[in-house]
Amino acid sequence: MPVRPGALTVAGGAALAFAWAPLPAALFGDGFAAHMTSHMTVVAVAAPLLALGLIATGADPSAKWPALFAAVPVSFVELVVVWGWHAPAAHDLARASLAAYVAEQASFLLAGLWLWIACLGHGGSRPRAAQGVVAMLLTSIHMTLLGVLLSTTTVALYAAHHGGAAAALDQQHIGGIVMLLVGGGVYLTGGLALAARLLREEPAADQGAGR
Repeated sequence: MPVRPGALTVAGGAALAFAWAPLPAALFGDGFAAHMTSHMTVVAVAAPLLALGLIATGADPSAKWPALFAAVPVSFVELVVVWGWHAPAAHDLARASLAAYVAEQASFLLAGLWLWIACLGHGGSRPRAAQGVVAMLLTSIHMTLLGVLLSTTTVALYAAHHGGAAAALDQQHIGGIVMLLVGGGVYLTGGLALAARLLREEPAADQGAGR
């Protein structure tokens, strides 16, 4: 039985509530691991659920404005957002300023939602879906690279997380692993799922053409 768009939207909203509530901090402490858990919940859980709730409905923005939802260019927007906010100065600013925090979280959500709609929308158009495969794999690669960087570096990059250099470094390593597994894994899975759908549809299209 197909999942209704409304249920997906509710699930996406629940994921956002988890990400922005005190629960990640309660689970991981007030450190970088909690930040990364919140971040990954926004872009890799809430964003795809909300996108799936929107596409193929009357509110699907990729059907109304397809030129704004070219998947590969949008994937570079998300790259800039993700890497930009994880630059030490920008990250520490978002921990110290409410306005910067709101801007950070809003940009994570908008960039993630924009990319997932660009990859999954357009009414299932095959050329657009093929671009979505490339965009998903590119995003998986850059999130994996950032996760590896954060989880292997021997320098604590973020001054905003206190508790001593050793504790901050441990938190950074855990956060990097969360990004590597969740961010890299979810976008890789999305890309492979789109590729599998294209492969399943191609034989059917060929059979239809041969009639």
